[in-house]
Amino acid sequence: MQRWDGINLNQLYIAFLILFINGALFGQVKEGQIIFERRTNLEKKFKDSEFRRNSINEDNKIKTEQLVLFFNDSLSIFKPIISDEVDPTSWATTRNTVFHNLSENNKLIFLNVFGKDLIVKDTVGNRVWKITESKRTIAGYECYKSIWQKDDSTRIYAWFTPDIIASVGPEGIDGLPGTILGLATEDGGIIYFAKEVRSIKPLETEFTVDLKKKDIYTKAELKEKFEKEYSNSSFGKRIFTELFRWL
Repeated sequence: MQRWDGINLNQLYIAFLILFINGALFGQVKEGQIIFERRTNLEKKFKDSEFRRNSINEDNKIKTEQLVLFFNDSLSIFKPIISDEVDPTSWATTRNTVFHNLSENNKLIFLNVFGKDLIVKDTVGNRVWKITESKRTIAGYECYKSIWQKDDSTRIYAWFTPDIIASVGPEGIDGLPGTILGLATEDGGIIYFAKEVRSIKPLETEFTVDLKKKDIYTKAELKEKFEKEYSNSSFGKRIFTELFRWL
């Protein structure tokens, strides 16, 4: 065995390796709060519509909103931050709430459709991701670019950091080895970026959800319902696209 000044180098290597692993694990954020900014390009979202022609211009085409994600080692919840200011275009974007139960491998997605709350129950991590070597820094964390090919014509981009261990992100997007701090549609029409990450212990009340008097569907059941009720109208197709953008 090699020795250096009476020290066993193999034992020294093992000791350093243990310290390195423990340091990496303890350095990971395991619970906290993330503030996201969502930027929606209304020109891209409502292309070829009367609303775009009559109401959207260079000054108001980008709609900016704040959302929050609370998480710990077993639960997370993503929800909008409701402002007291009057928003004349509040109807133009979704205000979904997504509750993850990571220990039970499922999630609940709360959708508001025509003033009625619907809930979609889904499993965690059911997407196939391609993780690339491309990196960028978001909210102080090094993130890796990943791609989800949702279908033949839809591609979603996400940037995740392994330094925050919860496999969660905006709008219930998950399945990566870390937390998603950036999310975008392929055309850049909707973009989420984390603005602040706080390593805090969330209150238990933050994870409270109301399941009373709510209709709960699987994705397949909700898709069948909307295809049956709204497939013959352009408005119904637009609502369908909006609901299933991230599902």
